[in-house]
Amino acid sequence: MMRRRSRTSTPPARPSRHGRHGREGRSAVVRPPLPPLETRVDRFDLAVSSAAEFLRGAWADLREVRFEIADMPPAADADGIPRWTVFSEEKRIVLYRLPIERLSHLHRNDEMHRRMMIESCVFRAAAEYLDRDPWDLGPERFRFF
Repeated sequence: MMRRRSRTSTPPARPSRHGRHGREGRSAVVRPPLPPLETRVDRFDLAVSSAAEFLRGAWADLREVRFEIADMPPAADADGIPRWTVFSEEKRIVLYRLPIERLSHLHRNDEMHRRMMIESCVFRAAAEYLDRDPWDLGPERFRFF
């Protein structure tokens, strides 16, 4: 026996989760948001800013000094490629990220030693600005030696 559909009956409504062709919903086109990746530039910036804040808190002469980061110096000088440039009249110190990261010879290439190299460059640049020895800038910082 064959069933006949009446013309007045409507087809059953599909659930809202089904798409146009009766399939279930698909995943989103874009991936879920990922946590931000920490890059070398971010780590360099963090090391410079933390060392600069320490120096500004310890030395009143450095409170108005701007610590800036650039990728490379404009040109090499007689001593080679500079790691930083001090502009005393402008109250500005520019640290060059690529020479500090790539031309520094670390005896152990790990995160702690890379950060120590960056901080030592900040200290030496600030010492040049103040015309002092770098070890005079933070004697309590190295008290554990």
